[in-house]
Amino acid sequence: MNLPPHLTIRGDHLWIGEHDTTDLARTWGTPLYVTDQDRIAACYAAYRDALTAEYSRVRILYAAKANGNLAVLRTLAGLGAGADVFSSGELHLALSAGMPPGTLLFNGSSKSRSDLALAVEKKVPVSVDSLDELRQLDAVAALAGTTARIAFRVNPAIDVPTHPKIATGLATSKFGIAHNLIPSAYREALDCPHIDPVGIHCHIGSQILAVEPFARACEVMMRIVGEITDLGVGLEFVDLGGGLGIPYHRGDGERAPSPHDYARAVVPLFREGIREAGISPELWIEPGRSLVADSTILLAGVNSVKPAHRTFVNVDAGFNLLVRPAMYDSWHEVIAANKAGRDGTVLYTIAGPICETGDILAHDRMLPGLASGDLIAVLDAGAYGFAMSSQYNSRPRCPEVILNGGKAALMRRGEDIADLTRTMETPPWQEPGH
Repeated sequence: MNLPPHLTIRGDHLWIGEHDTTDLARTWGTPLYVTDQDRIAACYAAYRDALTAEYSRVRILYAAKANGNLAVLRTLAGLGAGADVFSSGELHLALSAGMPPGTLLFNGSSKSRSDLALAVEKKVPVSVDSLDELRQLDAVAALAGTTARIAFRVNPAIDVPTHPKIATGLATSKFGIAHNLIPSAYREALDCPHIDPVGIHCHIGSQILAVEPFARACEVMMRIVGEITDLGVGLEFVDLGGGLGIPYHRGDGERAPSPHDYARAVVPLFREGIREAGISPELWIEPGRSLVADSTILLAGVNSVKPAHRTFVNVDAGFNLLVRPAMYDSWHEVIAANKAGRDGTVLYTIAGPICETGDILAHDRMLPGLASGDLIAVLDAGAYGFAMSSQYNSRPRCPEVILNGGKAALMRRGEDIADLTRTMETPPWQEPGH
């Protein structure tokens, strides 16, 4: 299996960084998310170095929706990253992590008035998704006696090779304004007294394993950049979004483009476009999955093994903690963490504890013979793992641990039964003695 460099097999055990996964499970129990901070830093450096080799004025905005843990955000903030935020909650987290407001972009197709007011208050640029939103933002900024800095999100009408639920640049997508309508949107923005159009933005999808769609999107964007520059828009940044995928199918030799592949395909088109427009804006990109996904594994304990029409390995983590396999039919490699040095001899299906037939983490995997008490590791769980978790079936969510070299610490405590009812209220007529 083609493991990422921070995962190794030593003897019979899977290690992450400098830590034996069996020791981590013994210390904190299972289920358990484990993240290697050094791996995140290495992935960030790969993007930074690849992009700045092609163009000096680059800003990397981490897609905070992928993994919003403050320890992850602090790690990236310390490296110089900003963030693409999609809610007031993500905005607060990014600011709490130390990211300056000007390095954030408030994205989203359905922002509330309070979302817009918060962006204005915190001086965070807004990616505007409709003319209705533009007019609301102008009014909000007027009430605050200030000016809102904006980009418009372009829908480039590009089909991409990914799951349809995460293809965001299709003509039929809910996101963005049709590319042919963007110049007129900027004309209206220039007439708004409390709006300052300083950027342009697009995002075509997620888990894309080719660079050609990004190049096509860049060509659309640079055509529009020339048109709106001629209108008098002073662009300070061009945000080409994110979406570069990772090789989840590690046993099949699947390959994902590297940041260098991306930079070589896209940045020359960007440079040519801004040269023709006579401008020198910053280039912004928004990687999420490719910065954090392979940094993290989900450890789960085996509760039981059940031969049936197939042999089920029943574990203590399900789609309450990792919903991607159930939601997208996504593939995650699975390793028997305490028997990692042994060959697979039995075909298993890994099933979670949730009361749903679809609670399957992995179908038909060849693994060493497993029994109650064994430990499995689900790989590449750092993006849209804990971030999409829930308390379904009234199951408290598990802890998250972060590693820094030889050090390990909680970055989120595990929930307990009290957390299930912490936000619940008792109606007055149900009070004792009522």
